[in-house]
Amino acid sequence: MPFSNIGIAGQPWNEQHKQTWLQQITVKRSYQQQVLAKLGQVSAQFTRIDYGALSYDSARYPLIAFKSVNWDNNKRTVLITGGVHGYETSGVQGAIQFLLHNAADYLSHFNFIIAPCVSPWGYETINRWNPKAIDPNRSFYANSPAEESAALMALLEQQVNNTVFAHFDLHETTDTDELEFRPALSARDGKEYQKGVIPDGFYLVGDSENPVPEFQKAINDSVAKITHIAPDDDGQLIGVDIEQFGVINYPTKKLGLCAGMTNNQYNTTTEVYPDSPKVTEQECNDAQVAAIIGGLDYLLTQG
Repeated sequence: MPFSNIGIAGQPWNEQHKQTWLQQITVKRSYQQQVLAKLGQVSAQFTRIDYGALSYDSARYPLIAFKSVNWDNNKRTVLITGGVHGYETSGVQGAIQFLLHNAADYLSHFNFIIAPCVSPWGYETINRWNPKAIDPNRSFYANSPAEESAALMALLEQQVNNTVFAHFDLHETTDTDELEFRPALSARDGKEYQKGVIPDGFYLVGDSENPVPEFQKAINDSVAKITHIAPDDDGQLIGVDIEQFGVINYPTKKLGLCAGMTNNQYNTTTEVYPDSPKVTEQECNDAQVAAIIGGLDYLLTQG
């Protein structure tokens, strides 16, 4: 198991251990070529917002979001985020695909803020953490230790005073979660690794404080046209009791999750399964887009 031999068993990593981990991380793909180049094609219906850059390499890792040009305070605002965990490819590419090809269809109904790649260093290194071995998706709270999370929260505060109606946070659950990232987490925190089960298919994580089950069902119904929804494992997904088929709930604010960063009325965290032999890379991206479309179409029925 990668990185599980770093540190002392039963003890959390110190700064030296984190540096040992970081020294083993390498760049595996290009944020410039795979993300920024595509974002250069966004239509004039959206304005680009440069909301900062990562201190690890500010020239290499600018933080980019897009906002509806014809902003109307009478419309409800939809936030779409991808790449909070940079290794989760379809979250980034799905957000870009929706922005390039589908978002314009909904501009008469909603304002949009879309941040396609919240963690560009994580994207390039195919990593769940940032260089400080911090998980950005557990860091959406005041005085966040993760600059990726802090920058996004500052953007939302500046642009909309955190007033968001619906938030789609696009993620994946991959086989490497159990092969690499969760074992590394256990090692980092000085805990014994308990092997889990990766769901075979797409599922959603809702908010246990505001579960909106009909919204989640509409999303899964839309995604089911593209890929299969994950069956439960004795009534659970990733060790959590299901709320309905293909849906579990987390306390998003308590856990510092991206989906809980605003006082939204509707949110969902998508979880695509890219390692299934039943899907292609493009179908994973399409599933992310279908999730957004299914959710937006549901919201249009709610007045």
